[in-house]
Amino acid sequence: MRSSLLALLLLTACADPSPNAPVVEDASVPVVRDAGSVTEDAGAPFDAGVVDAGAPDAGVLDAGITLPPRCSISVNAVECSFQKTAFTAGTDTRDVYWQTPSTPAPANGYPVVLAFQGSFFSPAASWGTVPSSSLYGGYYQAKLQARLLEHGFTVIAPSAPGGIAWQTNSGLAWDFTTDKPFMDALLAAIARGDFGPTDSTHRYATGISSGGYMTSRMALSYAGQFRALAIQSGSWATCSGALCVVPSTMPTGHPPTLFLHGRLDFTVPLWTAQAYQTQLQSSGFVSDIVIDDQASHEWLSVAPERVTAWFEAH
Repeated sequence: MRSSLLALLLLTACADPSPNAPVVEDASVPVVRDAGSVTEDAGAPFDAGVVDAGAPDAGVLDAGITLPPRCSISVNAVECSFQKTAFTAGTDTRDVYWQTPSTPAPANGYPVVLAFQGSFFSPAASWGTVPSSSLYGGYYQAKLQARLLEHGFTVIAPSAPGGIAWQTNSGLAWDFTTDKPFMDALLAAIARGDFGPTDSTHRYATGISSGGYMTSRMALSYAGQFRALAIQSGSWATCSGALCVVPSTMPTGHPPTLFLHGRLDFTVPLWTAQAYQTQLQSSGFVSDIVIDDQASHEWLSVAPERVTAWFEAH
């Protein structure tokens, strides 16, 4: 978890539409095709009440029907069924892991959370079966996703380029990154209903490390589209580890933001998150910070409950 080699790799990486709605061809084995995007149900059924492969995958249920839970949580592992879409934006195709709640969708659709991966840990590492021994607190990330599903949020976890790291702090202007057109197309697809019925007025974002910086990017480049953010072990969108300058002027309408950080984090130092949070407070924006004195660069054990509650409150 605290391997110096992996921490070094993480620090290095920190420097760093489909036009038609999908058509489900076989209700028992859903395959969705649309202009290069293929969705498959990758969540094999397992014990503990997780929905089986024959269940509806887009969260469109008859009124009053509730499916078994999508996830099971034990002290040893978190297990969640999931769907995976090869999503294409222009010439860029990336895997997007996602799941809808097992409860019927509200009239306006499910609230939706974008979960951004950390460096070198693609969404494949946080879906399916995630043991409690997972690096960088991956167990708690999986538990957070399970809690969000349990509380009625659709969770969508897109892959960074090559499954490595986001380009928000790569030194390139955002408009010249491959992440920008990918995110534009992904948000449009979510609004179209390609990932099940979602409420475009209730979008949220969270992520760790590189994914934490990418979460901040949602406030910087997608003003007004997100209701709240939760940044784990990260800081301002263009910061990179200890190389961090938080601007004195925050974007208009910056969403309420929760920070979670380990005091022993030497990959993304705590002071960088504190500087961002302080600037939000002084600018009149809602923010809070949770600090674990014993944690390093990892998901905090309180993240599942604290992040879920933060999103529900906003």
